[in-house]
Amino acid sequence: MSVNGVTGSRGSSVGGLFATGSRDLFAGLVTSVVSVAYGLSFAALIFAPPLTPWIAYGMAATFLTSAISASIMAARSSLPFAIAGPDGSTAAVTASLVTALIERLAAGGAPDDLLAPVMIVLALAAALTGILLCGLGLARAGGAIRFIPYPVIGGFLGATGWLMVGGAVRVITDRRLNFSTIDDLLGLLTLAKLAAAGAVALALYLSLRRLRNPFVLPGILLAGIAAADLAFALPGTTLGEAQAEGWMFKAPAAVGLTQTWDLSDLRNFPWRVVPALSGDLLAVMFVTAISMLLNTTGIEFVTKREADLQRELKTLGIANLAAAALGGYASCTSLSRTTLNYAAGGRGRICGLTVAAVSVVVLTANPGFLAYVPKFVLGGLLLYLGSSLMYGWLVDSARRISQLEYASLLAIALLIIQWGFIAGVLIGVIIGCATFAVSASRVNAIKFSFDGSEYRSSLDRRPEELAVLAAHGHEIQGMSLQSYLFFGSANRLYQQVKTLFASRPECRFLLFDFRLVTGIDSSAMHSFTQIKHASDELRTRLVLVNLSPELRGTCSTLISDGVILADDLDHALESCEEAVIAAHSGEGGDGRSLREWFAKALGNVEYGEQLAESCKRLEFRRGDVIASQGDPADCMHFILEGRVGIIVKLEDGRSIRVRSLGPHTTIGEMGLITRRLRSAAIQAEVDSLLYALSIDAYERIRSENQPLNQALLTYIITVMAERLSFASRVIGILRR
Repeated sequence: MSVNGVTGSRGSSVGGLFATGSRDLFAGLVTSVVSVAYGLSFAALIFAPPLTPWIAYGMAATFLTSAISASIMAARSSLPFAIAGPDGSTAAVTASLVTALIERLAAGGAPDDLLAPVMIVLALAAALTGILLCGLGLARAGGAIRFIPYPVIGGFLGATGWLMVGGAVRVITDRRLNFSTIDDLLGLLTLAKLAAAGAVALALYLSLRRLRNPFVLPGILLAGIAAADLAFALPGTTLGEAQAEGWMFKAPAAVGLTQTWDLSDLRNFPWRVVPALSGDLLAVMFVTAISMLLNTTGIEFVTKREADLQRELKTLGIANLAAAALGGYASCTSLSRTTLNYAAGGRGRICGLTVAAVSVVVLTANPGFLAYVPKFVLGGLLLYLGSSLMYGWLVDSARRISQLEYASLLAIALLIIQWGFIAGVLIGVIIGCATFAVSASRVNAIKFSFDGSEYRSSLDRRPEELAVLAAHGHEIQGMSLQSYLFFGSANRLYQQVKTLFASRPECRFLLFDFRLVTGIDSSAMHSFTQIKHASDELRTRLVLVNLSPELRGTCSTLISDGVILADDLDHALESCEEAVIAAHSGEGGDGRSLREWFAKALGNVEYGEQLAESCKRLEFRRGDVIASQGDPADCMHFILEGRVGIIVKLEDGRSIRVRSLGPHTTIGEMGLITRRLRSAAIQAEVDSLLYALSIDAYERIRSENQPLNQALLTYIITVMAERLSFASRVIGILRR
């Protein structure tokens, strides 16, 4: 029984592994078909005229790159089903780099053999890209890419899409897409080629938008080839005639793994042109890094699997370094092929290894089959990829970002198309920073504002003082500031302060709470100086609260004799309240004795006398503990003189003051009624005089003197209602 069970378990395990491996192998083969189609189109894009005679070497470099990157990604990626290889955006900027190199060589007298310098530059771009990616991964700085402004990324990739469209036109017609070639592009034969490519691109767009089958793309490309063969066969056009008219590629010679350059080529390379190519080299590095980040994020979203970004950077960096050493060019993690692989059932590393193996097979095969592939088919695929990039970044992004950011995005894309990547990126960064500054200035620097009539300190005060604050609390105005303050947001703050002073000229204190401020730009201090001048004119004192050492250094020019500094908002409010109460102390009465206080609180002199007789006089020195947290609530305290603090001891051993109570306030009334343990300690903050109503005395009042009991409960309810009302007002202010 047990032997059979073990045998069955091993059999099911082997069967499960075989099923998983077969599924991954199938998914890898499906993805390989698409990878081959993409590879042919990218080779045609990079080795467009005048490099068409060397297109076989371009195919070899493409599939070598695909084999290297797919195998390394399969071995090391945190997403085992991820597929890497030459990608649309990286191929477009690589083609732009090659075009720039040829133009520089032509300006100085182009050599007869363009292959060696082109392959050296491709290897250089791949090596620099690999170094950048590995450096970002080792420094765990991959997240820094996310701080690049969206308009810069969108403009960069939108311009990359335009470059791919231009490259597609060049593959299809052997002519560049610019104003000088308009007449040539409007010829009937050229328009027919472009129309055929446009039909392929439209078929890809409509089919891939509606159908999720992995065989759609290769099916449409094969259908395009079949349609071309039929169109040539009907009028009797031969392959040679189609090639002569530019419809088909000429059959390239087999090159396999032939070495494309050696040390002598390296010595003879015109290194003087490299500085002029720096913009295009940086474009390859930048686009590869950005595309890798965006594609990885897209893969995570589709597959609901989380990737290790630092590991992905290092893995792709190693793949690019290996490709540079062996004769390839820059590659990237592919979103389209990875999601296709996942949709086809691929989950393991066999998928990427299968793509690599198929790439090796194509690499060693005779490239003569390219003569039977119409240019407009590969050009249509490039046209579809470039148009998709342009639509996604230059059109569809308008729905996701503000009008200002969208205008910046379009401007950056146009600058890159017109003047190149370096000028476009530099000006784009300036535009992005300006756009960010404008957008950030719209963010309100004030988290919430308040005045002393509705937002007060945690000190419980006697009714007479509360009445003064209710009537004159508007003399205390405050603002809780947030985020980073720079010239834009600080100037807006100054305008808001001017409006406040115009509506509240009686303002005596203006508090600024800097607890949520992360920093202040030096240029923002001009606005604070203007606020200081405006407050001096009204004789309003500025109170700066929660200034960190860094902020205090920045605000050193603002701090003067008339400016008050406070460590926390609660104590700052308490100090301002004392000043307002002192200024208006003649407007409210102040019960001088316990009996007078009780008589006024209970609404009856006799009740006041009876309650006073039931209480016990207690005197405490500053720092004395009146009651400890966790003790039984055996009495309530009436504070006649002094001030006590409510101290809560936290689980980590720290203690914090949550509230203070001044003269003619009470504490412990809820504990007395509910009979629960004390939730906080009571400590004298200054020398204080209290009267305690013990639980026994309270029980006697409740059982023997119902009128006094009702009056006492009414007073307690009034106190609790006032505290609840205050808490509600504070919550309302915080939710503004």
